[in-house]
Amino acid sequence: MRKNSIKNTRINGEVQRELSMLINREIKDPRINPLTSVVAVEVAPDLKHAKVYISVLGDEESQKNTLAGLRSAAPFMRGQLAKSINLRNTPELTFIMDQSIEYGVNMSKLIHDVNKDLSNNEELKEDSE
Repeated sequence: MRKNSIKNTRINGEVQRELSMLINREIKDPRINPLTSVVAVEVAPDLKHAKVYISVLGDEESQKNTLAGLRSAAPFMRGQLAKSINLRNTPELTFIMDQSIEYGVNMSKLIHDVNKDLSNNEELKEDSE
């Protein structure tokens, strides 16, 4: 099975959906930020490992606490995945902080600032002429 096969893509989506539900509804760890979302899941073709990319809305301390809480809850989530998804192997979960959303927001802000500066410079040129 290739890494990006249709079957693997479907498994990735199903695991992502189940983990999102588990994190938001089942896990009661106070370290986990309520604004935690599962951005993507990459399940290995042999179904033994899964990289779970998460995004947390909050400061760096909140992100670290959430990551620690999720890592401690990983065995529980793996057991719940085994019950809800019928797979040959239930993958071992590795949580990775995804900074792409934050990066995108920062880039949008920078672009907005540059555009504002350019429009201010054009107004100054027109006023001086």
